[in-house]
Amino acid sequence: MKKIYILWLRQIKRYSRSKSRILGSLAQPLLFLLALGYGFGSVYQQAGQGNYINFLAPGVIGMSIIFTAVFSGIEIIWDRQFGFLKETLVAPISRLDIMIGRTLGGATVATIQGIIVLSLSLLFGFHPYSWLGIFPAIVIMFLIALLFTSLGTMIASLLEDMQGFQLIMNFLIMPLFFLSGALFPLDGLPKTLSIVIRLDPLSYGIDALRILLINAGHYSLRMDIIVLGAITAVFLWLGSYFFKRIQI
Repeated sequence: MKKIYILWLRQIKRYSRSKSRILGSLAQPLLFLLALGYGFGSVYQQAGQGNYINFLAPGVIGMSIIFTAVFSGIEIIWDRQFGFLKETLVAPISRLDIMIGRTLGGATVATIQGIIVLSLSLLFGFHPYSWLGIFPAIVIMFLIALLFTSLGTMIASLLEDMQGFQLIMNFLIMPLFFLSGALFPLDGLPKTLSIVIRLDPLSYGIDALRILLINAGHYSLRMDIIVLGAITAVFLWLGSYFFKRIQI
């Protein structure tokens, strides 16, 4: 347990010591809140849908989490190229423990990122339905982060090239984000698009955040948690499987 904690703590320290990383990762969420939140706010209100900032904020929080979580996998490639991963793998600790420590650390960093974006969204006019809903929402954030950190670990275990990792991740993440309902309501969509959205795990995470933060969701909270938990378990297993087979 102590070994897992040390690997987890390493991820947290690397994040806290990189001020440029913290500030840079906030640029895109803030741009979405400003440009889309205020740009489409009047259109959204004219359609009788209410406050678009309130609707958009959970989606932007989800976006900041998945980008931070997935790209934490690039640290595996970085450590492999600079020899740190080899030193870790030859240490008296199982590969499963290494994977768990790194994954929990990456998921914690992504959750912190989501909490920061949530705090900033309050400055732009976001009003949660209930302040008590923020605490279970943080649990959902961590579940989303754990899912996509596991995905990043799985992909990074199969690759050795940083540029290739970034291209593949962008190819995966952008459709997952735009088809999750983060930017638009899920009601009244064409049947084909509704089926695609149901296959997107992020849509359940964002829907759960909306239920807890603004009391508005497309699915039920129970369904969101069950689907998220099941998919997270699958990706944790896949991430651990491929990480144990990694070659140095």
